Amino acid sequence: MIVLAGTIGAGKTSLTEILAEHLGGQAYYESVDNNPILPLFYQDPKKYSFLLQIYFLNTRLDQIHEAQKHENSVLDRSIFEDALLFQLNADLGRATQTEVDIYKELVNNVLEEVSEEKKTKTPDLLIHVRVSLDTMLARIKKRGRPYEQIEQDPDLYQYYADLNARYDAWFDQYDRSPKLEINGDELNFVEDAAAKEKVLALIDAKLAEVNQK
Repeated sequence: MIVLAGTIGAGKTSLTEILAEHLGGQAYYESVDNNPILPLFYQDPKKYSFLLQIYFLNTRLDQIHEAQKHENSVLDRSIFEDALLFQLNADLGRATQTEVDIYKELVNNVLEEVSEEKKTKTPDLLIHVRVSLDTMLARIKKRGRPYEQIEQDPDLYQYYADLNARYDAWFDQYDRSPKLEINGDELNFVEDAAAKEKVLALIDAKLAEVNQK
């Protein structure tokens, strides 16, 4: 099981599709476009922040259980990132620290329970796609989801800047599985065929290293 990590607009969904096809595996995507809570969160973050995290937790656990049934499953978001996102919302006043603490305890309890039932495990590899803030903002604007646009909510700029910075620290500290970082600014694997092949070669080499251990 391979999981992708990275900020909004990093290219996780695209790389998930590319990698699943490359490995002949199954791709699993985060519920965004059909997420009934996400637009409500952008309208009223304080009211819907906790509910959004619970929604993501529930759908991600379903994906993990399903992914364990198949070889070379690729998930476009790691369950381990969610606490980072929720903590940022709390620091920006969009949630309370009590809600964050309860959420973290819930995640730990759920993961311990499903691990004991042998229905899940840590990923075999986590791939972090790192992009600069400028790249992140350009891609958010290009994909055009109205509720993500800074023009509609100027406060989103600081949210995006903080989120991007925290991902770097999060990846440095991540130690639950083998990990690999891809520079999404230098390697535009979505639009550049040569970059795509280089990224796949990097991942193949890391998987070979992991499989030898």
